[in-house]
Amino acid sequence: MPQPNLTQAPESATDALRKSDGEIRVGIDGHVAVITIDRPHKLNAMTRPMIDDFRSITAELDSDPNIRAIVLTGAGERSFSAGGDLRTLLPPALDAADDLLNPVTTERFLSSVFTPVIAAVRGLCMGAGFEILLGTDVRVASSDSSFGLPEVKWGLIPGSGTHIRLPQQLPWPLAMQFLLTGASVDAPTAVSMGLINEVVESGAVLERAVEIAEAIALNGPLAVRTAKEIAVRALNQQGAFALEHALNSRVLGSSDAREGVSAFEEKRATRFSGR
Repeated sequence: MPQPNLTQAPESATDALRKSDGEIRVGIDGHVAVITIDRPHKLNAMTRPMIDDFRSITAELDSDPNIRAIVLTGAGERSFSAGGDLRTLLPPALDAADDLLNPVTTERFLSSVFTPVIAAVRGLCMGAGFEILLGTDVRVASSDSSFGLPEVKWGLIPGSGTHIRLPQQLPWPLAMQFLLTGASVDAPTAVSMGLINEVVESGAVLERAVEIAEAIALNGPLAVRTAKEIAVRALNQQGAFALEHALNSRVLGSSDAREGVSAFEEKRATRFSGR
């Protein structure tokens, strides 16, 4: 699949270093763009530069009139995305006691993208990977994929829109099961919940997602984009996102959050104090 003509400055040594530890890749074929979260040696756990690039790339593709559908996937066979890289993402946020990953308090992953987004999930879809999934429109998963929000196990919360989007997309008890237990579910369970649209064999995930994207791209582009925009705007999520941002910052400033991250890094049981 050819690379896009996204406007970019010549690659610097800093850019090359960033890519060596993961990048967001884009390919375009006709009216369909494929975005790949590419850090397979770390289960596609995303660094801060990758998150920043993801936001800028999706915004640029959304503004391109040639792009009528976007497919989102992860590199390799083991993971869509295992979430955020806690070792690099959390220390600055804990020090600041602020949700630094969502600088625009009223926006979250893909919340301002009105181009249809189809997720192609293979393997782990956890944490921030799950939160990105909730910003997509149609979801195809492999039979060996799994889905979960483990943040509460480490004294954290999934603060990138999940507390708003998940109860809108699933029945309340199922959403709370994810948010409060930190447990994961397999692909058949996820499809029965309505979290994903369909389950296919592992090797067919991307092909099926592209097939759906190409079918969408055949429809009237203005009508398709407007249909999604109406649906997204009617949810009126901005105020709820701002509330989540404020309360997530409270959690990030807690002793429990520091304890959870320390326990994660030291591979030991947590000792929470409730403060």
